[in-house]
Amino acid sequence: MSNVVQYVLVRGDLTRVLKWPTGAVIAQACHACVAAVHTYYSDPDTQAYLKDLGNMHKVVLEVPDESTLLSVAEAMTSDGVHHVVWKEQPEDVATCLALKPCAKGAVSKYVRKFKLYSA
Repeated sequence: MSNVVQYVLVRGDLTRVLKWPTGAVIAQACHACVAAVHTYYSDPDTQAYLKDLGNMHKVVLEVPDESTLLSVAEAMTSDGVHHVVWKEQPEDVATCLALKPCAKGAVSKYVRKFKLYSA
């Protein structure tokens, strides 16, 4: 189970440019994670991830803006990589993306270019 991880991509411009409060951005990431786990609940990797709650591993990465986030999401969708894009409502603004829990190396081509999120 140690190689099962959940990646979360969060827009850096939300706090830096749009001046969203840090707590609001964290809430968006939380919503995306819950949505991804719920959507892919029956997936074997998700079940393995949930078996040992005390050892869940998430990696929160920063993408620069909405267009980058949506571009990554589009590439993942094309390749069949399971994820959820979270959109703030009613504005319908994509704020973050959470992948379903998966083997660490399985999605590296999509996430390796991004750095850890920093508020």
